[in-house]
Amino acid sequence: MTDHDQLQTLARRHLMMHFTRQSAYAAEDVPVISHGEHCWLYDTRGRRYFDGLSGLFCTQIGYGFGAELGEAAARQMAELPFYTNWSYAHPRAIELAAKIGELAPGDLNRTFFVSGGSEANESIIKLVKQYHQLNGARNRYKMIARRIAYHGTTFGALSLTGIAPLRAPFEPLMPGVRHVSNTNSYRRPDGETEAEFTRFLLDELRAVIEQEGPESVAAVFMEPVQNSGGTLTPPEGYFQGAREICNEYGVLLVADEVICAFGRLGYWFGSQRYDISPDVVTFAKGVGSAHVPLGGVLMTDAVAQPFLEGTNMFNHGITYGGHPVSCAVALKNIEVMEREGVLENVRANEAYFRGILDKLAEKPIVGDVRGAGYFMSVELVKDKETKETFSDEESEFLLRGFLSHRLFDAGLICRQDDRGDPVIQLSPPLVATRDDLDFVHDVLDTVLDEGWSEITKSGSRQAVSP
Repeated sequence: MTDHDQLQTLARRHLMMHFTRQSAYAAEDVPVISHGEHCWLYDTRGRRYFDGLSGLFCTQIGYGFGAELGEAAARQMAELPFYTNWSYAHPRAIELAAKIGELAPGDLNRTFFVSGGSEANESIIKLVKQYHQLNGARNRYKMIARRIAYHGTTFGALSLTGIAPLRAPFEPLMPGVRHVSNTNSYRRPDGETEAEFTRFLLDELRAVIEQEGPESVAAVFMEPVQNSGGTLTPPEGYFQGAREICNEYGVLLVADEVICAFGRLGYWFGSQRYDISPDVVTFAKGVGSAHVPLGGVLMTDAVAQPFLEGTNMFNHGITYGGHPVSCAVALKNIEVMEREGVLENVRANEAYFRGILDKLAEKPIVGDVRGAGYFMSVELVKDKETKETFSDEESEFLLRGFLSHRLFDAGLICRQDDRGDPVIQLSPPLVATRDDLDFVHDVLDTVLDEGWSEITKSGSRQAVSP
């Protein structure tokens, strides 16, 4: 057998993939990505694809600096391949924590390292509860997150996640979590102004805190730009109002920046772009451009203070949190991002990226284009005038039955998502050029027309009808 054939046989027999319908590959090849260059990936058949999703919103510097980051990993492996941060420290964790504090806004100065995004949000749940206990507020255990928001798959993080199909198989989940509206301005009532939308969202947040009892609420979790639902950006004044409400009721404001941090929005942290002033931040993905598993919880001096006093400690730990090799690679990744002007590249090309995607809004199937930085979505609709969305059956056919295969065949990897209304999500590596972005546009320009044709055919309508 060829390497390709052997890998197919072994994958079907042994590999359980994440969030994957395994049955889909009973008769079709498993896509096996073998190597990458710049923003492009290659499979074991030799086919080339533009990585329009940065892996999973995380390969900020693409695939052209692996050797350089690998050299940093090799040096660290030779010096100290592993040691823990449990009662000890090592140079790379100290240096990376200091660098993150330098890049972060305000007095976000202390970092607790973990292995990834779900672990970061899991850790924050414990952090904020213990923080309030140390301050004498033992009844503060409730959390507020937003509808359709994704915060991870571990038990506590999944409890924060506002996506019913992900939660249902594992319920009952952690008690005390409430969900409020997200910032989907495309779906707000006709004629509602941005200021009115902001007021509605803040009034709802206040009402939920008061309904639960302010003395019982520990934290509010919000992404600067919400991923699930399709890169939902905040209306003017939203985060400033949320900050004021949290201050009023003694609630911690958490910015989940697992995706948004380290350049995705053109800034080191999305909190800088939207002036969020969070008490705690979670990060992962982009800190090492996903070349290594690494995440963290970044907190203000005020949040850290109770844990620094007397015999107190944060009663939590992760074996591989702050792994020296991961920290060494992350430091090199940040060095590369600074040297190559990666954030500047995003800011220089954001308007261009948005502009070429806006051209797609002329199509009957495109209802909205939204997002920020290199983090964009195209919402698909059945009727532009009424904003009518597709039925579940139509969405299944359009996204998974047609677009997923056709876009991949055309050489574009992106996400077709309906955790909310159907969207195509785009999150290219932050080193992507305008020529790369033009490729994304050109593929979508063709394939969306084909998708509209397919979904409007009488045969397709019949096939997807309930």
